[in-house]
Amino acid sequence: MATPSASASPEESSYTTMDEKDPTLIGTHCQYTYCNQLDFLPFRCESCRGTFCLDHRSESGHKCPKAGEWAARRRRANLSTPSLGAGKYMGEVEKPCADPKCKTTIGTSLSTSVHCSTCNRDYCLKHRLKEDHDCKNLIPIGARVGRFSTQPDKALAAFGKLKAWGASQKASMSERVLPKPKPTSAAARMVAVNNLKKSAKGDAKLAPEKRVYIFVDAEAATTTSKFPSGEFYYSKDWVIGRILDAAAKALQVENINNQGLDEKSKLRVFHVEGGRLLEFNEKAGDSLVSGNRIVLLRGVGPAIPNLIEA
Repeated sequence: MATPSASASPEESSYTTMDEKDPTLIGTHCQYTYCNQLDFLPFRCESCRGTFCLDHRSESGHKCPKAGEWAARRRRANLSTPSLGAGKYMGEVEKPCADPKCKTTIGTSLSTSVHCSTCNRDYCLKHRLKEDHDCKNLIPIGARVGRFSTQPDKALAAFGKLKAWGASQKASMSERVLPKPKPTSAAARMVAVNNLKKSAKGDAKLAPEKRVYIFVDAEAATTTSKFPSGEFYYSKDWVIGRILDAAAKALQVENINNQGLDEKSKLRVFHVEGGRLLEFNEKAGDSLVSGNRIVLLRGVGPAIPNLIEA
């Protein structure tokens, strides 16, 4: 009996060669109707199981009546073969509950584990709550011991500093007389914007649809600007920090924000219509519209001090 050669398996080709070392092999005639050639190394079609010569070994060569049958068997075999790790749940690993007094094995189908994000440990359902595993007295896994040894006292001190800082910031802003938006009609605002567009200064190469026209003021109480106000247009894609630098340069206001000094010396941008300080990384197109007014203020930055380490 002839056996398929290892060099041409059914998984790789639609035909296989007969083993030339088979002592019973005495030659076989090609079964193609118009050939019938005697071949001592014939090929077997894996679809119709017929025997053919070299010229007619392929399915198209002998017009196989069951063309594609071997490929269909291969697909079915691949689908029935489980992939590596199939049927196994890889999400959990069996281990004991992190509570030292508990002997429950978690990570099984009968006892799932619950992870505590505060102390970074896994517990059974009985000890899943923070009160049940004494979470407040545990040092989180992976944390430095020194940082958590006196954490409750430091947290209280930090909270007190935060309240004091917030009160000082509120007092600092309340002492300043800042302009407020004027209640005008839509028609009046449109006229004001049109007039602003005629007088505003900026980069002439900037496309009109990319421009935002704004009024810029420098607070007289905290700055010694040469020009107290101006009318400018900037790109909507600019961030507020870039607008601050350009406005300070145009009004000749001292700008030392990039020198790493404390907030008392730094400039910030106050949005009159929004009634708030704008962050440096905000986009102008997201925070401002044409006709708005901004004020350059000094020493009112919202930067929170280092409360834990101070």
